[in-house]
Amino acid sequence: MTKQNDKKTKSKGGAKEVIRKILVSIKKNPQALPLLALTVSFLVYSLNLTVISNTTAKVYGAHMGICSFVTMLFSMLSYVCMFSAYPKRKKPNIALIILMLVMYAAILFVDNYYRGRIWAAVTRPEELSPIKITEATMYILDAYNMLKIHMITVVVTMVCVVAEPFYAKLLKKINTSVEVEDNGELGAIELSDED
Repeated sequence: MTKQNDKKTKSKGGAKEVIRKILVSIKKNPQALPLLALTVSFLVYSLNLTVISNTTAKVYGAHMGICSFVTMLFSMLSYVCMFSAYPKRKKPNIALIILMLVMYAAILFVDNYYRGRIWAAVTRPEELSPIKITEATMYILDAYNMLKIHMITVVVTMVCVVAEPFYAKLLKKINTSVEVEDNGELGAIELSDED
């Protein structure tokens, strides 16, 4: 029975220790949260590139190919800016953070433009032969919806980048030190040279 109780205590303490270690890691590197958000945003778009390219080929709207190129280019360049903007043990590089935010704004603009081209192709009048969404062209609707999700993740990334100085200060106030119990058996330590 005592072994089972010890395991339960260790698992509860183990979960607390894992949370404490995560908090310590985020406390040391608060830029990890915007990096995580950027990674999610990048993966949402890059894992759906087939859907985007098929939609571009089918809709063939003005500048749709350039929009998808700009989104991928700025997504990758955002990583370079992110790593360069937050050097270790130095103040953040404000110019690179501003450049990164400008790239996020450009991504939002081209995603919105791309969605507009899809909407225009699907809703145009019958005499201009609109693209019908069928089972074979369902990827167009998937691309339209995925771009909305991508835009939301980009906005979340922007908020994380802008809010980083504020939550970094709040994280520093969190006590993540481990309390060590004193059993009272520690005697005086003598530091004399008695060789």
